Amino acid sequence: MTKQDIINCENKLYQAMKDSDIAVLEELLHDDLLFLIPSGQTITKKMDIASYQSGMMKVNEISSQIENINIIEDIAVITLIIELKGSYDNHVFENNFRYIRFWKETSSAIQVIGGSGVVLD
Repeated sequence: MTKQDIINCENKLYQAMKDSDIAVLEELLHDDLLFLIPSGQTITKKMDIASYQSGMMKVNEISSQIENINIIEDIAVITLIIELKGSYDNHVFENNFRYIRFWKETSSAIQVIGGSGVVLD
């Protein structure tokens, strides 16, 4: 696993979010994912995918600025600023967020195992 692998995975994740591509989200998110969303709620893979399947979460635009990528054995830790425009439960949002995401290389793929996001003022 290299830093470029993680950048490629991040880009694939952004496109899947924009397209609500459930198959790609299933591939990129680990079954045991735990993620703290900006509201403070902990969500699982099942919850995250359900929000895209139902149409509750819609991403119209997403762009990122990577701050750091650290590779530690089979885990990558990435911090980044993400500009996100879309809607959640029919409430429009346009915010900058700071994320930390943890990617793990398994025998079959590189997948997100955890992370957290906060809104930047």
